[in-house]
Amino acid sequence: MQDIPVTIDRNRVLEMLNAVADPVSGKGLADAGLVQGLSLREDRAGFMLEVPGELVARYEAVRKAAERALLTVPGVKAAQVVLTASEPVPGPGVTRVRRGATIAPDPKAAMRPPETAETPDHVGRVIAIASGKGGVGKSTVAVNLALAMARAGWSVGLLDADVYGPSIPTMLGCDEEPNFTDGKLNPLRAHGLKLMSIGFIVDQGSPMIWRGPMASSALRQMIHDVRWASAQEPLDVLIVDLPPGTGDIQLTLTQKLTLDGVVIVSTPNEIALIDARRAVAMFGKTATPILGMIENMAYFADASGAQVPIFGRGGAAAEARSMGVPLLAEVPIDMALRQAGDEGRPVTSGPAAEVFDRAAAVLMGKR
Repeated sequence: MQDIPVTIDRNRVLEMLNAVADPVSGKGLADAGLVQGLSLREDRAGFMLEVPGELVARYEAVRKAAERALLTVPGVKAAQVVLTASEPVPGPGVTRVRRGATIAPDPKAAMRPPETAETPDHVGRVIAIASGKGGVGKSTVAVNLALAMARAGWSVGLLDADVYGPSIPTMLGCDEEPNFTDGKLNPLRAHGLKLMSIGFIVDQGSPMIWRGPMASSALRQMIHDVRWASAQEPLDVLIVDLPPGTGDIQLTLTQKLTLDGVVIVSTPNEIALIDARRAVAMFGKTATPILGMIENMAYFADASGAQVPIFGRGGAAAEARSMGVPLLAEVPIDMALRQAGDEGRPVTSGPAAEVFDRAAAVLMGKR
């Protein structure tokens, strides 16, 4: 007789979490507003526990108590509570803004070569995949570039830095949850890659209603609190799939992670290129090299093999020439590539895979 799956009662989960006291406010965790991104999937439960940076050590015991509380809820067989730190609250003497006041620039947010950025231990290179505009296929490019590098024999990690719209779990068919070893998250593995995404921690169907500092905090944890590599198992390259735009996530990345360079993704049309230029300008102000451009959806090959330029012709190529960087690839509109992303079964051969293999060879040749 087949077992009937047990539905996890959300109210019961919150009740049990309220039985765990917040050491600062004295309230239960839920009433204190510390249960962020609660995820209830099948027999698993988890959430993000965000606290001030200076209190992280104090809350480690709270994190463990919360996981034990979750395991007492009927139907929960696995529990995951991720402890993450927020930015410190400004101290005394900080000038508060009033109507008509002038806001002094925040030196932490100033666009300049980052002084505090560092590379995770035993990671050779870090390459970000960026675009100024959403919908140009940036995640498709990041996934397939990483896979192409792995096919060539490199040890590759892939960080999904799009905390508001994580797509890497779906595109690589990976729906597990990461675990901890000695206080660090272990990346998941799929298709020869090491992976980390906020989508592994929270329910992908739930909206990420986070302010900028909280999203930045989650990214910092995925950079520095993940065991990406070791002396015994070094990583040749870490690919970072950025969200569109030029906001908090991009600034946090450049401040916290040393980038060897950025690949800009755009479609050929001018509307996409306008936003791509903004991304290029931002990385220029943070002294981050542009390694090249990839033109996605460059054309569609009809039944006769003729190339139909649905979004225009050569826009990214012209932009790359004006920047003095290579056009790394012209990726066609390809049905197999689209299906692969939707179904979590990456393409390993065919025209699209060959395009990414060539682009990966150029990038990994740039030392």
